[in-house]
Amino acid sequence: IEMLLVPPGTFTMGCSASTQYACVSNESPTHQVTLTNAFYMGRYEVTQAQWQAKMGSNPSEFSGYSDSPSRPVERVSWDTIQNFNSATGLRLPTEAEWEFAYRAGTTKAFHSYPAQPTGFNDDTLLGNIAWHDANAGSQTHAVGGKFANGLGLHDMSGNVWEWCQDWYSSTYYASSPATNPTGPTTGSYRLLRGGSWYYNSDDCRASMRGSYAPGGVNVAVGFRVARNP
Repeated sequence: IEMLLVPPGTFTMGCSASTQYACVSNESPTHQVTLTNAFYMGRYEVTQAQWQAKMGSNPSEFSGYSDSPSRPVERVSWDTIQNFNSATGLRLPTEAEWEFAYRAGTTKAFHSYPAQPTGFNDDTLLGNIAWHDANAGSQTHAVGGKFANGLGLHDMSGNVWEWCQDWYSSTYYASSPATNPTGPTTGSYRLLRGGSWYYNSDDCRASMRGSYAPGGVNVAVGFRVARNP
């Protein structure tokens, strides 16, 4: 699994509206977050081949295609991913780490690519960086097929939703620690970020927050790994 270094830094976390979609309540209030430690993030979402190599089977709906080994694994629960991470020495990113890595220094709804070096808010441009409902043909695609962000990370928008380490809370932002936040201590759902092939541009924004039961599986949900240096 190819990993890229994400340096420490400070950013404004939360609401980044696009031209077509306003933010929803759980993306506010915006707040400054400082991550004091560098970390590594997977350049791509974990693929079906990478999962099968460690876990011995492939749960994905979109298996059986010629490029399936390079497509993101899906139908993997948060709970089951802990076994994969134990086998590899990796972990899930925190929600704050995920958004910081997505933005890569940008402040707009969607991260940068060569023609939009500061990011962009125009939903009609999303196909340059993401597989989503308008261009994915109702399925996942091999990782790395769209432009990367400023850190070299691919598919941070679209393809599959990505599990984060944190428990989900709709109100956590209001009291979130300003330094190295790790989310609430308890909850019923875990965080999802990034949108997917099944969802529209709204869900692919930098600040959009999703959630799912940690034992649940879904054809639109996969993950990306992180680790400490």
